Amino acid sequence: MVKSMTGYGRAERHTKQRKIIVEIKSLNSKQLDMSVRIPTLYREKEYDIRNTVGKALGRGKVDLCVSFENLGGVKAGCGGTINAALFKSYYEQLVRLRSEVGDTNGNEPLMTAVLRLPEVMQTEMVRVDPEEWTALAEAVNEAVENLNRFREQEGEVLIADLLKRIDTIEELAAQIVPLEGERIETVRARLRDNLEALQVKVDNNRFEQEIIYYLEKFDITEEKVRLKQHCDYFRTVARESEGVGRKLGFIAQEIGREINTTGSKANHAGIQKLVVRMKDELEKIKEQLLNLL
Repeated sequence: MVKSMTGYGRAERHTKQRKIIVEIKSLNSKQLDMSVRIPTLYREKEYDIRNTVGKALGRGKVDLCVSFENLGGVKAGCGGTINAALFKSYYEQLVRLRSEVGDTNGNEPLMTAVLRLPEVMQTEMVRVDPEEWTALAEAVNEAVENLNRFREQEGEVLIADLLKRIDTIEELAAQIVPLEGERIETVRARLRDNLEALQVKVDNNRFEQEIIYYLEKFDITEEKVRLKQHCDYFRTVARESEGVGRKLGFIAQEIGREINTTGSKANHAGIQKLVVRMKDELEKIKEQLLNLL
């Protein structure tokens, strides 16, 4: 199914010790651009998480956040203990120095400074049991599934809008057909008026030959055929399962070439107005394609 690159997914898992929360949101991007925020407790699994999310999402600017809440007074991911002997030694030295320099500030700033000194705070890593690793992987997978479900819903809306605009382009192209005959007569009349103004005798057969040669330069039959082919191909690709965004972008470029050539050959105000409307629809299509995976 066709997907948008915009989406949001969230999942939770509970273990005996913690509640794990995974949130993923994505926006459009030409490549996969992933930002991961993960607690130190789960840092060793960051590479695996990146691989899982990257393979599942393909492209987009992805923001992944993993967090947890401790349950039942369990220690946090990295517990901290104070080296009491070292703290006391630092503190007594700083008190003496403060007295010597005549500092009269309270003890709280001093205690804060001591806590920041090397090796005063000792970090105690908390081990993660296999059950919690499994819960984390399940939460990541569920969040990705929810995000992809959101992307599929957005993709359906985008494709419906794109196909509607392709229909509009073809309808506008069909309105050009009755104006082509009028354009030929306008060109023929203008040339005759110019020749009459010159007051020269003209061979009618040669005149008609020159008219045909002149009008061949403004013939848009080839452009109309190609435009129809591109629009049909656009619909065919849009029905593919996934990864159609770039393909449809290339087809939209080809549609634009045919519309531009039609405009350059128009030589008729009515046709030019229709070409402008076709270009407007095509620009909206290109904007929407930026969000399609």
